[in-house]
Amino acid sequence: MAKTQDMTAVLKDMMGAFPVDTAAFEDAFKNTASLNEKLAGVALTAAEKSSEISNKWTKDTLAKLSDMSKAKAEPADYAKAMTDFASAQAEVAAENLAAFAEVAKKVQADSFELFMSASKEATDGAQAAVKKATADVTAAAKKATSK
Repeated sequence: MAKTQDMTAVLKDMMGAFPVDTAAFEDAFKNTASLNEKLAGVALTAAEKSSEISNKWTKDTLAKLSDMSKAKAEPADYAKAMTDFASAQAEVAAENLAAFAEVAKKVQADSFELFMSASKEATDGAQAAVKKATADVTAAAKKATSK
């Protein structure tokens, strides 16, 4: 009878002829973790600045409400206080929305810079990996054909 070929040995020989470099996977993981850390830093800084803007806006509003809620001598003074409050709030709202827009612009710029940097690193890494893989496969092919 014909003897069945041991496929385990065949697969082992085949995999040995094409070695896998796990360093590329490790580098990809490290680069991804580093990018995530930087992006988290951008997000946390933006959240902190947004929180500061909101906190200041709230304090200013409460202070103006305190002034508005004081007892007045004349009924017309209540209308004036309400008008002053509304006009001050419109001005403060415009200032704070502009501050939020600046935070958003900074986040966008920082994120874009990080992604461009990561893209360049990934491209450079991919080129190096392709060159190394090509050299490894060429060497393995030469070794296999010389036997």
